[in-house]
Amino acid sequence: MKHFKKLTALVLAGVMALSMAACGGSTGASSGAAAASSAAASSGAASSGASVAPEPAEETVTVRAAALKGPTAMGLVKLMDAFGVAEAPQSEPLVEETSENGGSYVFTLAAAADEVAPSLIKGDLDVACVPANLAATLYNKTEGQMVTLAVNTLGVLYIVEKGDTVQSMADLKGRTIVSAGKGSTPEYALRYLLSENGVDPDNDVTIDWKSEHAECVAAMASGAADIAMLPQPFVTVAQGKIEGLRTALDLTAEWDALNNGSALLTGVVVARKAFVEEHPAAVEAFLKDYAASVDWVNANISDAAALIGGLGIVDAAVAEKALPYCNIVCITGAEMHDKLSGYLSVLAEQEPQSVGGTLPGDDFYYGI
Repeated sequence: MKHFKKLTALVLAGVMALSMAACGGSTGASSGAAAASSAAASSGAASSGASVAPEPAEETVTVRAAALKGPTAMGLVKLMDAFGVAEAPQSEPLVEETSENGGSYVFTLAAAADEVAPSLIKGDLDVACVPANLAATLYNKTEGQMVTLAVNTLGVLYIVEKGDTVQSMADLKGRTIVSAGKGSTPEYALRYLLSENGVDPDNDVTIDWKSEHAECVAAMASGAADIAMLPQPFVTVAQGKIEGLRTALDLTAEWDALNNGSALLTGVVVARKAFVEEHPAAVEAFLKDYAASVDWVNANISDAAALIGGLGIVDAAVAEKALPYCNIVCITGAEMHDKLSGYLSVLAEQEPQSVGGTLPGDDFYYGI
């Protein structure tokens, strides 16, 4: 938040000094009265010969940001292409220029969330794109020192099948599902949806947890499994390798059908609270640049897919087919709060530890 210093000026000889303090919101907007009073104060100072030092602009800060290979990184590719991707978190930018919003960035990519979280906690990163429930866990683990800036990915989870036996969540009873993501969004979403549809996730179904989504695809391709839960773009990867593989269930649609006031989310953008408080202008610039990158990606599928492939996130041909189903967004403010808080509430009711033991406070949500 931009803070304006008190301005003092002599208006007429022998008249008391006129002072005024104005405070703007995150948008930096000020009222017309504040502007008029400020102008009058400046005019008075000039006529009396006094000088008023302008408030110094915030020094450009390089935002150290990380994303996971997959949809959480796809929305950033326009920025990544412009500013480069480093092998590991670093403070020095790879590119000296700034964005049109004055932002400076250095990005890193990771294969798993547990590669990112420690660096964020230690302060080696300022911003990270992580699973939604991990953001809440980090908030609790650091005693409120994390802030969510935006929702960046809605639901991207699907049940895929080599066959035609699964038409509903209830049809999964007695079956084996291969999946990756134990202890994160995929597990909690699947367990919740199974339970809400009368399937006990511990006794009525077998969930074979793999360390990576690629292992699930391999199991399906080899015939070791015939049902999997996969996110995009891995659904597209699997369908390119396995003849007859179909999308049986869209878990976002299954969640919506419960009509519980929440939404299935996948990823969010989280930041260190200290960084947000110390560098508000850098945070605002990042959100503007991020939103612009997301808009560009969604409007330029082919070009975005080429960048995604070039950065080694996902093969370009796969990305081009998967992007329309990846639900890449940049949702901030009140809408972010409503979607995320509702989703986290569902998870907490299912398993409190899925959000770190307790629901985050309002200070977890940036801009409300």
